[in-house]
Amino acid sequence: MQKSIQSKEVALLFGTFIIAICGLVYELLESTISSYLLGDSIYHFSLIIGLFMSSMGVGAWLSRFVGERVARAFVILQSIIAFVGGFSAFVLFYAFAYIDNYEVFLYLITIALGSMLGVEIPLIMRILKESFELKTNISNVFTADYIGALVASLLFPLVLVPKLGLMQTSFLFGMLNLFVGAMAWYIFRKTLSKVYLLWILLIALLLGIGFYKASSLEGFIENKLYQNRIIYSKQTPYQKIVITAHNNRIAFYINGAIQFDSIDEYRYHESLVHPVMNMVKTHHNVLIIGGGDGLALREVLKYDDVDKVTLVDLDKQITTLFKTHALLSKLNNHSYDNPKVNVINQDAWKFVEHSSELYDVIIIDLPDPNNISLSRLYSQSFYRLLGSHLSRFGAIVTQATSPLFSRKAFWSIEETLSKAGFYTHPYHIYIPSFGEWGFVIASHEKLPLDGIKPIKGLKFIDSKVLNQMLFFDKDISKPQDIQSNKLSSHKLIYYYNDGWKKWYD
Repeated sequence: MQKSIQSKEVALLFGTFIIAICGLVYELLESTISSYLLGDSIYHFSLIIGLFMSSMGVGAWLSRFVGERVARAFVILQSIIAFVGGFSAFVLFYAFAYIDNYEVFLYLITIALGSMLGVEIPLIMRILKESFELKTNISNVFTADYIGALVASLLFPLVLVPKLGLMQTSFLFGMLNLFVGAMAWYIFRKTLSKVYLLWILLIALLLGIGFYKASSLEGFIENKLYQNRIIYSKQTPYQKIVITAHNNRIAFYINGAIQFDSIDEYRYHESLVHPVMNMVKTHHNVLIIGGGDGLALREVLKYDDVDKVTLVDLDKQITTLFKTHALLSKLNNHSYDNPKVNVINQDAWKFVEHSSELYDVIIIDLPDPNNISLSRLYSQSFYRLLGSHLSRFGAIVTQATSPLFSRKAFWSIEETLSKAGFYTHPYHIYIPSFGEWGFVIASHEKLPLDGIKPIKGLKFIDSKVLNQMLFFDKDISKPQDIQSNKLSSHKLIYYYNDGWKKWYD
């Protein structure tokens, strides 16, 4: 009898460990999906986590209304959590693609899961009260719960997202929740009917099919989200990559945001690279931060005096893709095969911090600053760090989002470079895929941008275009009281999100 009791206790504490992992994974899933689909990671992570935690409190309070049949309630609860949690990622992606009120589903799923997860721990403690005294019971249950949360926090970014993706992770942890329910049914099988086991098996079948068909389900939903045929889709440890193709046009997306369309990408990349390359006299050593597609690299290699180009991009899967994929490597003229090029897959800040080199030109080709991870690379601190690696007569250029759609964000980037001690040259062009788009050049010395002559053979940039770039109409000119972007405040994120919301909310 004692052995039976010990086995039950160990099994239920192990179940507590498993459901703690599942609970935090669901929480991270909802937050991550919202950030991917809606942007503004700070807002949505904070909102979802807060809503999830408060719902757990409501669930803990509701647990008092569970009657004497605690074991039955626990098994039923695990089955429902497994079904809702397992299908949560699919429902959220589907709702975003096909239904207008996506956020309603997000909040309903978050509240439902949070409330049910809040009931779990009180029920387990009630089941175990006959085996342990109160202080031991509380200690054991919460120890298992907190260790499970730690395991989940490590598994999610390091293993689950890069290896399985969001949807398959969701189905997998639904099955883990169901395993706890099945284990509880087995422990209390003498008091529970086989009907509950049949429900568990049915839900397991549905979750198993979902896990097996996750790639097909993702493709089905993504074909609705993207206008053209998807030829490549991959969840990397850092972001979701999608490549589409239509009538010899290739488009590249990161987390749903377009990075380029091959029909007009030359406008962007020529405008990013050639003004700064023509402003400085020497280009022996060039640093590109971001630009994993190799298109800015393609433009840099058009200069014969370039001796070395270092390209630093965090995501190895992007640089490898654009080096090895036949269609994509053709777009960048197989630039990654050039012996002058050195690719470093590392965080840009860490790379620059440990670099001992001086660069004649530094080109920043990063995604828009819509989260803290990116915003810090548009900060005064990072720009000052870059300045310490810029030669005296060298220059930095950065893409700076749209001066029309996000006017304050654009000018905040210019102000940040100015506050970091640089002379600045803001300029802008029109790109059909993006709209009005802005860039900023920064240098230690006051270097002229107007009157220079770009190299021959470009599709878009010439002397006339260069001069036109420098003029800003009244509605996109610099507003008053624009703040620079600091690590302590990340004002740029708020400028960016507020600007785009006015156009697309």
